[in-house]
Amino acid sequence: MNIRWDEITQDNLSHMDGVLNLYDLVFPLVVREPHTTFFNGLHYAQLQKPNNFRFLIGFEGKQLISFATGHYLEEVNTGFIVYIATNPHTRSKGIGSKTLAKMEELFIDDAIAAGHSSLNAIILETETEGLVHTKEEKDQCKKRNEFFKRNGFKKSQGISYLQPPLHNEDEPVQLNLFIKDLQNHEQDIKKIIFAVYKEKYYLVNKIDEEVLNNCLKKMELGQKLM
Repeated sequence: MNIRWDEITQDNLSHMDGVLNLYDLVFPLVVREPHTTFFNGLHYAQLQKPNNFRFLIGFEGKQLISFATGHYLEEVNTGFIVYIATNPHTRSKGIGSKTLAKMEELFIDDAIAAGHSSLNAIILETETEGLVHTKEEKDQCKKRNEFFKRNGFKKSQGISYLQPPLHNEDEPVQLNLFIKDLQNHEQDIKKIIFAVYKEKYYLVNKIDEEVLNNCLKKMELGQKLM
């Protein structure tokens, strides 16, 4: 399969409607962020260099077949993948793995642009089996976990990670953290989580500082955003 890659930026929004339609189709409401969050990320990318926000899209011909979003966090020289999705009509063709690999290339570009020799790691959140209920949901959860493992990610141990509430009325959600260590030495997960909270959830999602600090306290990270 010949995938044509492109990126959505503040200066290139021509495919945004199609991507948001796919986003709403693929992700259930409970884990979806407001569409405005994507635009906040694009704005952030222009203001917070050498940190960056990547919004990758992939096409086969004229058909949108995948997208992924993520942040490059210079403070910890790590990429944080927020979403990765493939068009349901084109799954099982290795598209997800190719999309992950392309995101890794982009994060490495960001790391080098920031003055590093390469990228330290890539991290992502994914649901725990305790969050799903039906057999179909559990099967999908297991498939996702196996997919990340096949692509070099390992589940981080030792911290009960909390995703901050994405909507005002919600509670934080316990998720798994998967990490791909590109330097063959143990990464400081606490520092990475703090950077994710600061750059993604505070500056882009604009979640209240007190809410985020309460989550950090529950995870026993020993520091506050401010």
